[in-house]
Amino acid sequence: MASVQGAAPQTFDATVEDIKSFMAGCTYEATRPKADDITALRETVAQGSSVYVTMLPNRPHDELVASSVALRNAGLRPVPHISARHFRSFEEIGNLLSQMVAQAAVEDILLIGGDIAKPVGNVPDVLSVIESGVVQQAGVKSVGVGGFPDGHPAVSDEELEASLVTKLAALQNGGLDGYIVTQFCFHAHTIIRWLDWLRARGIGSPVKIGLAGPTSLMTWLNYARKCGVKASAEALASRSGLVRHAFKSVAPDPIIRTLAGAAAAGHIDNVTPHLFAFGGIGATAKWAQPAIAGRIRLNADRGFDAI
Repeated sequence: MASVQGAAPQTFDATVEDIKSFMAGCTYEATRPKADDITALRETVAQGSSVYVTMLPNRPHDELVASSVALRNAGLRPVPHISARHFRSFEEIGNLLSQMVAQAAVEDILLIGGDIAKPVGNVPDVLSVIESGVVQQAGVKSVGVGGFPDGHPAVSDEELEASLVTKLAALQNGGLDGYIVTQFCFHAHTIIRWLDWLRARGIGSPVKIGLAGPTSLMTWLNYARKCGVKASAEALASRSGLVRHAFKSVAPDPIIRTLAGAAAAGHIDNVTPHLFAFGGIGATAKWAQPAIAGRIRLNADRGFDAI
């Protein structure tokens, strides 16, 4: 994983067209989107864009259904999270999925374990959900599973590798289209090293690379701590003197520029950005549009600015 030793990847840079091409497949992640958020998305992003909807612990499942319906009605493609260990039974998962397929035409889900030590019911993990058949029976066609370029605070790299390979194989055996959605990461070279590791093991699945959308540096760091992402104020501050801008907006454009360059050079493939909306889903989607349209200029900080 990210901790695998090896030489640092070569430096990549991108043209505006490279960035535009890389950003074309951009997806977004929202937490409990309100009506105003969905209106902002409808007015900002392309029709049919995928919007992932976070499943929060201890919130009614009806919220997830309602958000998915509202996104579909807005011409967007809802992709709800399903946190396996937060369900009492496989039947409960199947019923929820069937409801979302029927009401919101959900075709795609992100299946995650849910970071709790003890399952709420008798659903132990993601693999058991895949193998139970409830996903296929509900009519879902495509399933994303988690990837961790920066490692996981509670799971070894070896366990992560075995788990990822096993889940992708189970999805294939179950007739489902499998892909990977990663935890957000603040370092392009860490991401590239992880992608090299992934491909070297023969895993050619599509990868959506998680990136923290524009917000304050302090918010980035707070989410990093909550999610167990390896990040330090010093490491982030090394990017263009960000330590002087702790409460100003920062964005992942330098990471995107490097990844777009790596994609253009053929060093990485089948990779698209996935933006976590820590600064609000409307603001995140609006920030991404100039890059998607190619209305940007490269800057001296190895990122880009809208024009």
